[in-house]
Amino acid sequence: MTSHTATLTTARASTYLQQLCKHFGHKVEVEFTPTDGRVTLPMGVCTLHADETGLSLTVTGEDENLARMEQVIGDHLARFAFREDFTLDWQAAA
Repeated sequence: MTSHTATLTTARASTYLQQLCKHFGHKVEVEFTPTDGRVTLPMGVCTLHADETGLSLTVTGEDENLARMEQVIGDHLARFAFREDFTLDWQAAA
């Protein structure tokens, strides 16, 4: 399994975390609090952490699924955070 991480700098991190988790919760297994979340998709897992400075995202899965995971999570986040100007810069997790 491989992991990639990205961070969105925003004061609305907890709101976005909860929106993403509630949205995905209609179709897949989800666990979340206002500061931490976990979304289990068929292609891998996304963990989220919100604090006062931003939203950290980590996608974990097989190498061939990571690009799709990044796209799915990024596209959904962009819909919820449409007022923010951002690009997620996914990096290999240390």
